[in-house]
Amino acid sequence: MQNTPRTAMVLAAGLGTRMRPLTDTMPKPLVAVAGKPLIDHVLARLAEAGVERAVVNVHYKAEQIEKHLRDWPKPRITISDERGVLLGTGGGVVKALPHLGEEPFYLINSDTIWIDGVTPNLVRLAAGFDPATMDALLLLAPTTGCIGYHGRGDFTMLPDGRLQKRGEREVAPFVYPGVAILAPALFKDPPPDAFALTDLFARAAEKGRLHGLRLEGQWMHVGTPEAVGEAEAAIKASAE
Repeated sequence: MQNTPRTAMVLAAGLGTRMRPLTDTMPKPLVAVAGKPLIDHVLARLAEAGVERAVVNVHYKAEQIEKHLRDWPKPRITISDERGVLLGTGGGVVKALPHLGEEPFYLINSDTIWIDGVTPNLVRLAAGFDPATMDALLLLAPTTGCIGYHGRGDFTMLPDGRLQKRGEREVAPFVYPGVAILAPALFKDPPPDAFALTDLFARAAEKGRLHGLRLEGQWMHVGTPEAVGEAEAAIKASAE
C-alpha cells in the first residue's frame, strides 16, 4: 500500500519495574513470550507490514538490547541512545525524529503483543490514517476481552473516530495498547526534556486531530510475570 509507513519508532527504554524479578537481569523487551523476546514479536509485525527501518530507543540495560539487535535482518535497526537520561515516551520520540523522516511513522511499544484478525492491524492503521485530518491514529483495544488488563480504559470514541480521554472518575470502553501512526506535526513545539506522549495526545484531541481505530483480534497486556503465562496460553489457543 502506498500510504504504509516505511519507518517505525519502537519504545524500548522503560525500566520494566512491574516485571521484576524477570527484569532484574534483563530489560523488559527481552523477556520471552511464546518462545521469543517481546521485541521480536513487535519487529516481526513491522516487517510483515513493510516497514524498512525501525528506530529503537534504549536506556535500561541498553547493551543487552543493542547486542540482541546487532544483526537484525529486517527492518533495519537504528538505536536511539538514552543511557544518559530517560526522556519519557514523548521526549524519546522527539530525540529520534531526525531518524524518522518527514512522513507519518508507526509508533509501537516494544512490549505490546496481539493476535490479529483477518486483516493485520498495522495494515488497517495505514489504510485508516488521513494526514489531512489526523495528527495521530491510535489502535485501541476494547477493555473487555483483553488478556491481562484490568484497568478502567483510556478513551471513548466518537462515531467519526475522534477520541476523548476518560475522565478521572469515569470508565472508558477502549484502552490504548501502545500502537499508533503519528504525523511529525504532532511534535511541533514539544515540551522540553522528558515528557509523556499522552501530553501530545491531549493537545491533538483538543484540536479534533486525535483519532482511534478499534483493534480486530486480541491484545495481551504483558505487564507482570504472571501475565506472561496468560499471553502464552492465548497465543497457543489462537494457533489451534
